Amino acid sequence: MPPPTIGVLALQGDVREHVAALTALGARATTVRRPDELAAVDALVLPGGESTTMVKLARAFGLLEPLRERLATGLPAFGTCAGMILLADRIVDGAAGQETLGGLDITVRRNAFGRQVDSFEGPVAVRGLDEPVHGVFIRAPWVEQVGAGVEVLARVATDDGEHPVAVRQGRLLATSFHPEVGDDSRLHRLFLDLVGG
Repeated sequence: MPPPTIGVLALQGDVREHVAALTALGARATTVRRPDELAAVDALVLPGGESTTMVKLARAFGLLEPLRERLATGLPAFGTCAGMILLADRIVDGAAGQETLGGLDITVRRNAFGRQVDSFEGPVAVRGLDEPVHGVFIRAPWVEQVGAGVEVLARVATDDGEHPVAVRQGRLLATSFHPEVGDDSRLHRLFLDLVGG
C-alpha cells in the first residue's frame, strides 16, 4: 500500500519545513494552493504564519469553502501555531471579522504569549512521548477552552496558570508551537499515525 499523500497548505508560512519533515518520515508530501490539489490529498498540514492573511489568501484562491468542506467530512489535519487558530471553532482576541476553518472544538487566544519580542523556546512535555519536544513559540496562541471530545496533550505554565498548547480531537492535531523547526519529527510521526489509523 502506498504511503498517504499529505498536503501542506502553501499560502504562507513554514511550508518547506513541514514538507521536509514529512518527506523524511516517508510520507508523500505535496503543496496545496488550489481546490484540485486539496482534493488529491489524504491529510493536510496547516502551517504557522499569519492566520488572517491565510484566510484571505484561501478565499482569493477559491480554497476557503473546499477546506471547510474537507475538514467537516473528516480530512485528518495538523495545525501548527496559525494552523491551530485556523482549525479552532472559536477565537478570543481575533481581528475584526476574523474567520476560521473550524473542526476542533476549542477556543484559542491569538498572540496569547505576547508580541514578536515575547517569542520564546523551551521543552514541552507531550503526552505519549518519552522525552519533551523543543517548543518554538512565535506570537503563539494558547487554548482557552476545550470541548468534551478534545484531549490536551501538552500545557505550558505562565504567570496566570497553565494553558494547553497541544490538543487532539479524533484525527485532528494542533500545537501552539512550531514542531517543524529543528530536527525532531515526533509530532509529525504522531500525525502520520493518526492519518494511518
